[in-house]
Amino acid sequence: MAKAKRRPKLIEALIPVIFLTSLISINVFIFGDDSLSGSNQIVLILSASVAALVAINLGIKWDHLHKGIVKSIGSAMSAILILLLIGSLAGTWLLSGIVPSMIYYGLQILNPTIFLVAACVVSAVVSLATGSSWSTVATIGVALLGIGRALGIPDGLIGGAIISGAYFGDKMSPLSDTTNLAPAMAGTDLFTHIRYMAWTTVPSISIALIIFLIMGLSRAQSGGLDDISPVLRAIDGTFRITPWLFLVPALVITLIIRKVPALPALLTGTLAGGLFAIIFQPQIIEQVSGMEGSFHVASYIAIMKAMYTDISVATDNAMVNSLLETGGMRGMLNTVWLIICAMIFGGIMESSGLLHRITESVIKLAHNTGSLVASTAGTCIFFNVTASDQYLSIVVPGRMFAETYRERGLKPQVLSRTLEDSGTVTSVLVPWNTCGATQAIVLGVPTLTFLPYCFFNIISPFMTITFAYFNIRISRYGKNEKKAPSVKV
Repeated sequence: MAKAKRRPKLIEALIPVIFLTSLISINVFIFGDDSLSGSNQIVLILSASVAALVAINLGIKWDHLHKGIVKSIGSAMSAILILLLIGSLAGTWLLSGIVPSMIYYGLQILNPTIFLVAACVVSAVVSLATGSSWSTVATIGVALLGIGRALGIPDGLIGGAIISGAYFGDKMSPLSDTTNLAPAMAGTDLFTHIRYMAWTTVPSISIALIIFLIMGLSRAQSGGLDDISPVLRAIDGTFRITPWLFLVPALVITLIIRKVPALPALLTGTLAGGLFAIIFQPQIIEQVSGMEGSFHVASYIAIMKAMYTDISVATDNAMVNSLLETGGMRGMLNTVWLIICAMIFGGIMESSGLLHRITESVIKLAHNTGSLVASTAGTCIFFNVTASDQYLSIVVPGRMFAETYRERGLKPQVLSRTLEDSGTVTSVLVPWNTCGATQAIVLGVPTLTFLPYCFFNIISPFMTITFAYFNIRISRYGKNEKKAPSVKV
């Protein structure tokens, strides 16, 4: 006889989550930054297995769990396709000189009298262009730290300005993996998420910039910025830098504003980047393709490589070289792998009712939209502290709260915004989190030293909670709207 299904106890529902956070913590301790290369994905699979065993013990059949897994993975398929295409776009934008031009012009705004503001803005521009806070901090961030030290500014303050800007760019860039992961977990599309997130993100970075401006002006430091000259020379000597390259980003932005779906918009930007590479960067095409003679063949090879695999552009500056590299579609595969494994875990937790049981206990404390968003933000920070991984701080709360937000008439972008405002930006503030540990090592500044000055990262969770409590820009379903995620691809 089939075992009768029963309602899970809270402790039973928590077993897979406790297993997940415990094993992830061990993973990060042993593998460090390399934990995202596969070990965390395996932990998610093992945690899904534990969840399945608990579910079967509750009387739930495997066929039901399997259907839940398939449904869960299917809901993330649009995000996976977008991620792969973003890898290609990053490749052609590097090949064409678009990304190097963004970095080059961004560095031009540095001014000694407002160094902290400039450092934050430059980091934001570079991170927006690359979609990576890590590469921004490891390259331009390191250079800015040296400049700030020469001006006599404390390391913690410089680090806070760099990280605030880098995480703003990472959070708002369509090239960022977390910016794609959050809407995938919540059930909305990339550009809706970015547009909606701007309402809380822009005020947060604005407040941070005002604080940096006041602190910078009060120090009244003076000095030169000759340290960036080698960087500018290396970029300008390798690429043809021209404002005409910004026609491609302008085209993509126009398509986004006109609400063209993500995949066509990104594909257009990718192909336009390849075309501009042929027009403006023939020398880079020759370098990447490794061919001389037939420019047509070399162009085809270089553009194809930029779209699907690792490419790098060599200059006479080692720091610049580490910034001018991208992985194409292949560079996104670890994140795609992580999403699939996370959706397996989430699918079993959801279809078995374990996730609902946990959420039910948390939701009892959330009597209105403000307390619901605050509970979500707290859960994201909890996973950043316990699981030591920013991806899991987005994935697990995203699956936990998605249904509750819909039941309460809140559109999925409310959840996706909360996940990023709380999960993405606070990961770097935890010394044992992969983000916090990495940035501390790269900058040579302890996490707790730069933490008090990461104003953007600290303000963001409070900003999203404040918006929710005062019902500012909270998207709700209309009476005739279907309460289900609708993602256009």
